[in-house]
Amino acid sequence: MNYWLMKTEPGTFGIDDLAAAPRRTTMWEGVRNYQVRNMLRDDMQKKDQAFLYHSSCAVPGIVGIVAVVKTGYPDPTAFDRKHHHYDADSDAKNPRWYAVDIKLMRQLRRVITLAELRQHAAAELADMLLLRRGNRLSITPLDAREWNFILTLE
Repeated sequence: MNYWLMKTEPGTFGIDDLAAAPRRTTMWEGVRNYQVRNMLRDDMQKKDQAFLYHSSCAVPGIVGIVAVVKTGYPDPTAFDRKHHHYDADSDAKNPRWYAVDIKLMRQLRRVITLAELRQHAAAELADMLLLRRGNRLSITPLDAREWNFILTLE
C-alpha cells in the first residue's frame, strides 16, 4: 500500500463536502501539474490511503483519512468546455490529465496543524515533502514511517 498527502482548499472543497458526498466518495479532478498527474495516472492504487490536508485557510493541517477507490482515469473536466478546468489542448485519444476517486474513511479527532508537523521537521518528518521550502504540489507521497508517526499525533 502507498501513502499520500492530498491538499485541498476547504473554501473550494473540504472534508465537510466530502463527508456530504454520496457514499462519501468523489472524483479528485482538476490537477494541472504534470508531476502530480503522473502520480494520479501511474502510482496511486486502489486501497492506497491519504491524509486529507486543508490548505490556504486560517489553520492549515491534516483533517482526515481517505482511500483511493478507483485508480487513475482521464479527467473528464479537461474535455468539458463549460468546466473551469477545461483544457483546449487535451485530446481524449491521448489524455493529458488524470483523476482518481477517493472515499472518506474518517475525520481526525482533531486537526494536526502545519505548525505541529513543523515541530517534527528536524527528526521524524525530516523528509516530508510538505515541509520542504517551496513545495507547492497538491499531492505528495509519504512513506510508512511518516504515515505511522503522524497517526500518533492525533
